[in-house]
Amino acid sequence: MAKAKTVWYCTSCGNEYPKWMGQCPACGEWNTMVEEPKAAPSGKAAAPSRTRGYVSTEKDARPQPLSEISMSEESRFSIGIEEVDRILGGGMVRGSMILIGGEPGIGKSTLALQIPMNCPDIKTLYVSGEESLRQLKLRAQRLGSDECDCLVLSETLLENIIARAQEVNPDLLIIDSIQTIFSETIESSAGSVSQVRECAAALLRYAKESNTSVILIGHITKDGAIAGPKILEHIVDVVLQFEGDTRGAYRILRSIKNRFGSTAELSVFEMTGKGLREVSNPSEMLIPMHQENLSGIAVAAMMDGTRPLLIEIQSLVSTAAYGVPQRSATGFDVRKMNMLLAVLEKRAGFRLGSKDVFLNIAGGLRISDPACDLAVIAAILSSNFDISVSADSCFSAEVGLSGEIRPVSQVERRIAEAAKLGFKKIYISSFNKKDSFARNDNIEVIAVSDVAELCRKLFKA
Repeated sequence: MAKAKTVWYCTSCGNEYPKWMGQCPACGEWNTMVEEPKAAPSGKAAAPSRTRGYVSTEKDARPQPLSEISMSEESRFSIGIEEVDRILGGGMVRGSMILIGGEPGIGKSTLALQIPMNCPDIKTLYVSGEESLRQLKLRAQRLGSDECDCLVLSETLLENIIARAQEVNPDLLIIDSIQTIFSETIESSAGSVSQVRECAAALLRYAKESNTSVILIGHITKDGAIAGPKILEHIVDVVLQFEGDTRGAYRILRSIKNRFGSTAELSVFEMTGKGLREVSNPSEMLIPMHQENLSGIAVAAMMDGTRPLLIEIQSLVSTAAYGVPQRSATGFDVRKMNMLLAVLEKRAGFRLGSKDVFLNIAGGLRISDPACDLAVIAAILSSNFDISVSADSCFSAEVGLSGEIRPVSQVERRIAEAAKLGFKKIYISSFNKKDSFARNDNIEVIAVSDVAELCRKLFKA
């Protein structure tokens, strides 16, 4: 019996090679090669082409001027969950493909089932490769209702899924999950690089040709990346990722890629006994209640996309007990924290080189807005002096390498959000233009130019 031919695939970019290589020549990643059987054409149908995206099958397709292409008024439709509609850019685009990734138990399947339950006017086909029909019925009852007209199918064979979808002709097709789907034309197990790539490409062709929106549920690896080849994220139109601690109640849905809207958006949900509940004002969740007069706590007024958020930053500065000082940050870039510590030591004269510094962003949020720099500085100094920052004060400014306090964008919206939540003072850069924000009688705006001035005004030193 002839030995089956095998090829090597890169799990990062999906390219195939005849032999193993330590580094992929295409993407440059190391140790990403996996060996799988080479796909062979079957007797009746050839193996699907290894396309990286949508290829039109119309023989009479001709180039058209961009200005003459007509846009339908129904190009988007609401899926019944306001926060998801907002993160998608105003609703789901017909014929688009969305990939939702996250850890096991984070709420991916719950969100996917809540979509047809919240929007019964949309004809939905829910395909589960992980649960039986009875399990789906039980989950729907737990979520509060099983009376929706959502069609469910327990199937893992790609050809059968597409055939049933063509019979039903749904507005929305949900696949849970893409790693459990396999095609008969590929001689490898479900979840392999070749299976995930070809199944996703076939579903993309179906979505574009039938104008049906498709939602794919994807698993993630131990490193937090979506399992399967990286080309899976290139094929789809939108990539959404669930974040948060599965032991906690709150979940964060973040946009990683969006061809139809901004990627600088996030939505916050609370996991309850009846599914995911939208959190319309995340600032109240991200500023937990605590006792007064605690040192090492400061509140930052940040922007995530178009949404202003106020988050609590916690810091602990203590004498290094084991000789070498420790630097640890949760939800914040530790390299940025080291830079801010160097600024405090070089430009402001604070001796923190021999002390342990720990930083934590409350609520499990990961932040990258430079406007949080000033709050980080304030929290570190508060813990170092063991003097609490007033609970009605917040901060919004960037800190430069020379110790100057730099302005940030959309400062007016940050001030308005702080005033709405009851804060009485907000520290911003003195380089902000006075006409860039309107006067607000409910909050005092304090302008500072450098770290030394912040320390004098904040701690009255």
